[in-house]
Amino acid sequence: MNKYGKIAVAIVGSLMMGGYAAAADLPLAPAYKAPTAVAAVYNWTGLYVGGNAGYGWGSQDPLVLFANRFDRANFNIGGGMIGGTIGAQIQQGNIVLGMEGDLDWANINGSSIVTPSILGVGQGVTLDTSSKISAYGTARARVGVAMNNVLFYATAGGAFVKSTADSSTINGSPCGIYCQGSSWRPGIVAGLGVEYGITPNWSVKAEYLYTKIVGTGVSEDELNVVRGGINYRF
Repeated sequence: MNKYGKIAVAIVGSLMMGGYAAAADLPLAPAYKAPTAVAAVYNWTGLYVGGNAGYGWGSQDPLVLFANRFDRANFNIGGGMIGGTIGAQIQQGNIVLGMEGDLDWANINGSSIVTPSILGVGQGVTLDTSSKISAYGTARARVGVAMNNVLFYATAGGAFVKSTADSSTINGSPCGIYCQGSSWRPGIVAGLGVEYGITPNWSVKAEYLYTKIVGTGVSEDELNVVRGGINYRF
């Protein structure tokens, strides 16, 4: 190789080494990062239908179903219930507002020996009396706070029950036409509950309801209900 060839090789080698050095001084490109996934927010808005089952207990005055002139003569009742639910609700932020109605078949009953009185004066008869609530329904507003797929709610509204009473005379004068009675009775209801969304459309709930049942005369019966349910939302 002549002198000029050696000079050319030296120039090329110098340029290549300089390029490598410049490349080493460049900042490294940032590593690729996948976009952050956005957590899905559970949506409670929609129409829904479902079923429920539970237990009710409280006190009932059977004499109000015979006549409205007797003094208070209540006794304890208890039993199960099962039925259906329908409702609608809308969610705004964390607040959920809705309406719900239900109707349950019930077997909430009790019995006692009763001595009817009027203004504290006995009527000379002793009755073996049984009482039963055979149906229980409500129409309520619901106000809740949603924490994603968990909903805590309060509820209140109107209620109605189908009450039946039967009595047989133990001693004294016969009951006559007042030994049996049956009536739909109105009331007011309020309670608390929690509902959990297990899928976008299915949820389960547990709730407590207190019902004050209005009768005639001095009668005001009460019913406590604890029940669970499952709902399908459209």
